[in-house]
Amino acid sequence: MSENVRVDLVEGVCRITLDRVAKKNALTRDMYKAVADALESAATDDAVGCVLITGTGGVFSAGNDIGDFQKAKDEPQQQHSDSARIYGCLPTYPKPVVAAVDGLAIGIGTTLLLHCDIVYCSTAARFRMPFVDLGLVPELGASMLVPALAGRHKAAELILLGDFFDSVTAEQIGLVNKVLPPEELGDYALSVCKRLAAKPRTAMRLTKGLLRRGAEAVHEQIAAEMVLFRQQLVSPDVQAIMAGVLKR
Repeated sequence: MSENVRVDLVEGVCRITLDRVAKKNALTRDMYKAVADALESAATDDAVGCVLITGTGGVFSAGNDIGDFQKAKDEPQQQHSDSARIYGCLPTYPKPVVAAVDGLAIGIGTTLLLHCDIVYCSTAARFRMPFVDLGLVPELGASMLVPALAGRHKAAELILLGDFFDSVTAEQIGLVNKVLPPEELGDYALSVCKRLAAKPRTAMRLTKGLLRRGAEAVHEQIAAEMVLFRQQLVSPDVQAIMAGVLKR
């Protein structure tokens, strides 16, 4: 378990908290493993009825740790093994997943939300998908799910330009369900999770399966994205971009 990921059980809710405040909760390889372990464990734990994903320090996640991205050229398979576990389980996850987003949600901090069932954010939330600017392609099925959510033209604006967008836009395109003051976000999200966790488990699992019909296509899109993502990540041009980001 990573020291930067906290997992606790609260009245049937498995709460996964990203806790690397000094680096704005940017995900390292160890953090990916810890999140994957927590998700897989919660999926089969009868004591868990719902999963809540959140962050600390007024930040959800600034995306992938750039230093880890740089290591990919030397350890390509190990770099992606744990993130692939997350990508593999989320599209067909059997229990409801709720996210509470405060502050920055960049890269996977945004695309992860596409696989949550309910998303709440604070008025301070800011989202961004900067893949093209980093020389990469979208991941976690974003190239399919964002157009389905926001429409093709809006998706192109968000992904190709890669600019920040705020909580108002996130709610307008359906990425988040409700915008709350930062001081109310955590308690509100947890209260909803407790309600979900108290509902009949079999009915919840079956209903989620119906809502997620067509997940095979999402898995195929994730796999196609990952091939291109890995190819780009180890290229000299992208590695140069990463080095420039670290210098800044």
